[in-house]
Amino acid sequence: MSEELRLQKLKKLKELGHDPYLAEEYVTTHTPAAIKSGFDALEGSESALAGRITALRLMGKASFFDITREGERIQIYLKRDDVGDETWEVFGLADIGDIVGISGTVFKTKTGEISVHAAKFAILAKSLHTLPLGKEKEGKHWYGLADVEERYRRRYLDLIANSESRERLLARSKILTAARNFLDDRGYVEVETPVLQTEAGGAAARPFSTHHNALDIEMKLRISLELHLKRLLVGGFDKVYEIGRVFRNEGISTRHNPEFTLLELYSAYEKMEDIETLVEDLCRALARAVNGTETVKIGDVELDFSGKWRRTNLLDAIEERCGISPEAFDSFETALSAMGHVGLPTDKETDVGGIIEKLLERFVEPHLIQPTFVEGYPIETSPLAKKDPSRQGFTRRFEGYVLGKELCNAFSELNDPLDQRARMTLQAEQLEKGNHEANPLDEDFLYALEVGMPPAGGLGIGMDRLVMILTGAESIRDVILFPTMRPQEK
Repeated sequence: MSEELRLQKLKKLKELGHDPYLAEEYVTTHTPAAIKSGFDALEGSESALAGRITALRLMGKASFFDITREGERIQIYLKRDDVGDETWEVFGLADIGDIVGISGTVFKTKTGEISVHAAKFAILAKSLHTLPLGKEKEGKHWYGLADVEERYRRRYLDLIANSESRERLLARSKILTAARNFLDDRGYVEVETPVLQTEAGGAAARPFSTHHNALDIEMKLRISLELHLKRLLVGGFDKVYEIGRVFRNEGISTRHNPEFTLLELYSAYEKMEDIETLVEDLCRALARAVNGTETVKIGDVELDFSGKWRRTNLLDAIEERCGISPEAFDSFETALSAMGHVGLPTDKETDVGGIIEKLLERFVEPHLIQPTFVEGYPIETSPLAKKDPSRQGFTRRFEGYVLGKELCNAFSELNDPLDQRARMTLQAEQLEKGNHEANPLDEDFLYALEVGMPPAGGLGIGMDRLVMILTGAESIRDVILFPTMRPQEK
């Protein structure tokens, strides 16, 4: 049905004195879900409910139609003789997609379907567009929103049309709530830190820049939560966390969105291994919260979060997967040669750490299906982690992987202000040379470390990826309500 015809119906409604947009509220006594779950007690009683028309079956002087609210559908029976000519005329101007209010008697049809026999009917909002209507499948109504880009661009249509999208995004909210409850119960304090920063550090990423007019200064959107949370450790907060949006000016893919939700936490007087245990406990609790079990079935893979995660050393994992021995990374020249030998381009490499992480990404990550901690990262790519005293050039850092996806990054935190200054200086030099993902020199953060930060363990978890894993989503866009999209051409 065209928009023009729907506009004509709207005009007629207003002429009849039933402007749907004048309604400020509609008092309901039940939702469709409540009527269905409580039918035995409600049968024969009066009920007032509201929702969107998602199916319409006209039958002369009587009609059946479905309304849906909060993902649950219920059938409505409306008869001209019961509601009167005026209401019947209003009903005749209703379309699929309209939001309506009904009051009537709860009953069950001869076929056994729980329904409401309407005595009153009102249109509360007129839909001026045709919903992408499909058919019923496995007891649920679904709609033909086949264009994936359209689903992400107009998420409101996707939520109306696709029960799976709705359930997945509701699961996201449940996961975030469960994460907060888990950390609160363990004594962590939730805090908020600045989104706008004069220096954006704490991760290897290119920031978005903006201008603050009143101060007449350039500012950046944060790429990490780390440096401000560590300032709170200095200030005497022993356990802190934040769940917030961070922004990275990078590519878009099934695993990356320029803005995403990050959980970061820091715990004074704890080390890397303590954080590994916390990750195990957290993921186990979240799997139970969203799925009711510590195992998650995704396709042919059953992920097991019930026990300890596998642990492997980074260089050992590389040797296992592509045959490069740890000794190959003793110098830049031998590492570069080994990289070329396995077929990876070497022209843009500047240090051993970068070579190691590219080998990890290419040869190791795709095979890390069951929950796994990869430990022992090079110092060049870990500017905020403590050095490993037993292995020169490496740090006390680990990353967690599930289904071939990096899920978290954690380490024993560097609290030596002199070492941190030296590393930040090297990063700042790389930034000056054009490496837009290098960290700037943050003098205030260094001053805080000079005041004294206790030894601590820290963790960052990409919550969007965690939701992907726990809900079986194939793309990060499936778990973000409004993912970043290229604007449509006008």
